[in-house]
Amino acid sequence: MVTQVRGSYADVYEWENLYSAWRKASRGKRGRAAAAAFEFRLEDNLFRLSTDLEDESYQPGGYVNFTIHEPKKRLISAAPFRDRVVHHALCNRMEPAFERSFSHHSYANRVGKGTHRALDTCQRWMARYPYVLACDIEEFFPAIDHKILRHTLHRRVQDGGMRRLIAKILTSGVGVLADAYTMNYFPGDDLFAANRARGLPIGNLTSQFWANCYLNDFDHFVECELGCAAYLRYVDDILLFADDKATLWRWRAALIERLAALRLTLHERQATVRPTSEGVRFLGFVVYPDRRLLLRRKGINFRRYLYNLLHEQRQGKRRRETVQASLLGWINHLRYADTWGLRREILHEVVL
Repeated sequence: MVTQVRGSYADVYEWENLYSAWRKASRGKRGRAAAAAFEFRLEDNLFRLSTDLEDESYQPGGYVNFTIHEPKKRLISAAPFRDRVVHHALCNRMEPAFERSFSHHSYANRVGKGTHRALDTCQRWMARYPYVLACDIEEFFPAIDHKILRHTLHRRVQDGGMRRLIAKILTSGVGVLADAYTMNYFPGDDLFAANRARGLPIGNLTSQFWANCYLNDFDHFVECELGCAAYLRYVDDILLFADDKATLWRWRAALIERLAALRLTLHERQATVRPTSEGVRFLGFVVYPDRRLLLRRKGINFRRYLYNLLHEQRQGKRRRETVQASLLGWINHLRYADTWGLRREILHEVVL
């Protein structure tokens, strides 16, 4: 039985939910201009937002786009702060019903999961199984098909108001990642398939959540129909473990076919079966059965970022507390790998 989202559209814009959404959206961002401006007239802004949602006059604003190159070139689309409050308000009401059905082996953007637990699970299975199939999805966020996603969400969201709000958020992102998508045609397509609405802006809370919804049936296919007990997915990075190569090559063919039904494509040249003793690249590390190493480019990129932070601090453009928080966050991340030497060098450089 499919668990339905409880409550109605009115629960999205009721005061307590919007206030909770504001707190989540502003976490770690209260010093930024947009968040501070919203907070300066908090009650007025939340009341106006509630009214706009209630009479359905709410319309998402435009995105601010910027490119990052870590770990690879990506276009990040930042919605206005007001819209980010709406995203949290909607997810507050949607997530519980979907979370109950999510696979235990899906680790991204979920409470109690995350990068470090995914790495722990990966290493445990690296030690248990002799072979691993590592793969990822081509242009995942740009390729997500809106028609398929709406069908997936509507199975649990019955309320008309919530559905219309979902549609507004989806429509606001149409075309944002158009240049990042290379058209793939699937069986049964005609030339008009190129005009299908697709793409979720990277940076939206709703995009992260809906990406898990989109691949939820795929997760259960791998676990239940393929019978892969040692399966791990973090966004579009996928690992399957087995006792023999033949099983993994057979599963690889099944993954390609199943993803095609979602209008998604594997990076087939990179989707290879290898012995776990050789290690596997996963979430910025190389994971072996008995150790983890940081990818070299990760260390180089952080040092470059740290030097820029320190330079800006000396010029008075960055607060000391901001630099310290960034450094401590990175050091905490590094401790999940065999990086004692690197951590010591970075701290030594900072002191000097």
